Amino acid sequence: MITGSLRRHAVAAGALVLTGALALSACGDDSGDSSDSGASNTSVDSKLAAMVPAAIKSDGKITVGSDASYPPNESVDPASQKIVGWDIELFDAVAAKLGLKTQYSNAGFDTIIPGVQSGKYEAGVSSFTDTKEREGAVDFVTYYSAGTSWAALKGNPKGVNPDDACGKSIGVQQGTVQVDDLKARSKKCTDAGKPAITPVVRKQQTEVNNDLVAGKVDGMAADSPIVGDAVKKTGGKLQILGQVYDTAPYGYAIGKNSGQFKEAIQGALKALIADGTYKKILTDAGVETGAITEPAINAAQS
Repeated sequence: MITGSLRRHAVAAGALVLTGALALSACGDDSGDSSDSGASNTSVDSKLAAMVPAAIKSDGKITVGSDASYPPNESVDPASQKIVGWDIELFDAVAAKLGLKTQYSNAGFDTIIPGVQSGKYEAGVSSFTDTKEREGAVDFVTYYSAGTSWAALKGNPKGVNPDDACGKSIGVQQGTVQVDDLKARSKKCTDAGKPAITPVVRKQQTEVNNDLVAGKVDGMAADSPIVGDAVKKTGGKLQILGQVYDTAPYGYAIGKNSGQFKEAIQGALKALIADGTYKKILTDAGVETGAITEPAINAAQS
């Protein structure tokens, strides 16, 4: 298990899909449920396709681990039970550029990187923040930039201030960088003789969202696109507090023994940025503020 201060995100893989008021749609943790997808309208780049290792392209698809409990990035469509989201749509376009389809498995977040290491998955696509610790286990191809945001009920009735949340109850998702962030902020409170912050830790981010809407917590902290989506999808019940901070890249997790696969993915991303597909996918999802212009390969030196 990869531990430490790591944004995104929880261990469990169930999905709560928000539609107006909040509705629940659950899916089993690493149940083996999978969905095939692919962006067939994306033209294949033969040079990039030739870089994909034979072992990966032998069946014409990429097997992908994803924790689908993080809308709008990854979630389960309650109608089709397929894994959807802009993160999924973008990786489908990457795969199509390489002449491949995708097969997603809804997996517990903490199991995905070990699954990539063992070969169970050929990629991990689950809003992974690229950190030095994780680079010791897998290689990353960066594709987005996200930070931490806070939210409260509309009007902020409990007077939550991210810079002084002493004595407040704040919802966060298990395993996220926000858990450690709250610990550090709480220590500042107690060192100053103020009440500690009470973290309310849930397995799924959508449970955190629900807690806030129901008034069970005073505020919540999560990745910026997730907070923005929750605000939009709760019918004006929530509001964003303060500014985004601790911005860092998301990356696709790729096995260290996968040849030129990461270079092929990086090349596909560059092509999608150049032809406008990348920006359109992000804009359609309302998360374009995190767009990057140059995907990077980050791998720890052995």
